[in-house]
Amino acid sequence: MFLIMAVPFLLLELYFSLKVGENIGFMFSALWIVMSMIVGIRVLKFSSLSIMGNMSAVSRGKLSMQSFQNASTAYLIGAIFLIIPGVLTDFLGVLALIYTLYLQFVAKITPEKTKFTQEQGEENVIDVEIINEYPDSNSRT
Repeated sequence: MFLIMAVPFLLLELYFSLKVGENIGFMFSALWIVMSMIVGIRVLKFSSLSIMGNMSAVSRGKLSMQSFQNASTAYLIGAIFLIIPGVLTDFLGVLALIYTLYLQFVAKITPEKTKFTQEQGEENVIDVEIINEYPDSNSRT
């Protein structure tokens, strides 16, 4: 099954890479590959910071566990796709990173869920005030 899907993907990757290389030239195409690899490595290097930020958003109640998993997975896949040379993989990597940014900023706009809900007390409890009869300890004797 993987081979059936990999062959058309590789053919599309080759086609798009040759078309872009034909339009922008060999030098700019090689520069594109090197720059996308550098960006992918930098994104992968800072993936721990992104995951920690997502974890803090989960603990504050701004991201659900499903959104956390989606954002983290898309971030790592985007970084790996940017490292792999080719136009189609770069495009898919940028799409994955845009999806991650969408989950980071749009999902965090939702209001925080309160963990502690204030419950109203029982209705038959009498509320009392305690008045200290002896304000100073010296005045007792």
